[in-house]
Amino acid sequence: MIVGGGVMGASIAFHLAEAGVERVVVLERDELASGSSGKPIGGVRAQFSDPLNIELGARSLRAYADFPRRPGAGIRLETVGYLFLLTSERDAAAFEESVRTQNALGVPTRMTGPAEAARLCPYVCTEGLVAGVFSPDDGHARPALAVAGYARAAAAAGVTFATGTTVTGLDVRGDLVSAVHTDRGRIACRTVVCAAGAWSQGIGAMAGVSLPVRPVRRQLAFTAPLDPPAPRVPFTIDFSSSAYFHNSDDGLLFGLADPAQPDGFDTAWTDDWLPLFRAAARERAPELAGMSIADGWAGLYEVTPDHNALIGRSAPVPNFLYATGFSGHGFLQAPAVGELVRDLHLEREPFADIAPLSAERFTGEGAAGVRPEAHVV
Repeated sequence: MIVGGGVMGASIAFHLAEAGVERVVVLERDELASGSSGKPIGGVRAQFSDPLNIELGARSLRAYADFPRRPGAGIRLETVGYLFLLTSERDAAAFEESVRTQNALGVPTRMTGPAEAARLCPYVCTEGLVAGVFSPDDGHARPALAVAGYARAAAAAGVTFATGTTVTGLDVRGDLVSAVHTDRGRIACRTVVCAAGAWSQGIGAMAGVSLPVRPVRRQLAFTAPLDPPAPRVPFTIDFSSSAYFHNSDDGLLFGLADPAQPDGFDTAWTDDWLPLFRAAARERAPELAGMSIADGWAGLYEVTPDHNALIGRSAPVPNFLYATGFSGHGFLQAPAVGELVRDLHLEREPFADIAPLSAERFTGEGAAGVRPEAHVV
């Protein structure tokens, strides 16, 4: 039983079905990809500071490149690279260390000077720019298309997708979950996988499992069509402000992480963050500051205390598995995480040691395992 019909739940369902697991059911309270997975930021990258995140990102990049063959769907993958813009020597030194780690793991990231950063992205103003960091294998795709692709293949392999179905409780007998209660009835189960994104803390609580995930609204905007058309640019991020942008259809997509945004499940789009973006753009990409907005989206990040995912098997409730808390990195890690959860369920050795991502790192002796991720957007 998988709770959550976003990209994580769909990936897990696909990988389980591909491995021959039968009677897989995905429960989604709305429609597939109706939560954060339907919001098209779509960044895919291996440009992280933590080696495990680098590995998850790089493995997922390879899977997304192969998506037209397996599972067999187009996701509008644009391998335009990721370009981080750095305005302090301290950030440049930290990213340089990360580049060494990434290169050692086979990721072709490189430091750039301000002039090269401007050549890669013509919108960039080099005044005050110390350095750039570019990884040519990164880019962006469409999360909703990935969900649909995974779901079609999983359904063809026998997975049941129960949309419009809200989980209302779990039966726990002894130390095992025995059934899931929904607003459409009770379903007996042998295993539960929580892939409920920003709603995961509540699902975990039903099983007595602590999943420290908090919901934070993140918003983006789409420009009106540009004439002349925008040049093809990398997914570009001004690291100090978190302002970012990339191509989208006949214009640009851009966004920013508002540091004043309170926790909560509000997904109404507003324009109150746009002055922050425009102020950052005037410094780093002035042409963007005056562009008119045609539309926008709001979605939820599922944020953990250290901005790293929660992936694992609950110790007190061993048939309760979880893959959540990706803090904005869920789409880019979904293919690799689908493999990991498949292997957890089948009790076979995964391709990476995910013990550091256990939710228990935040409780008791596990607190020493907290892993900060420096490249958070």
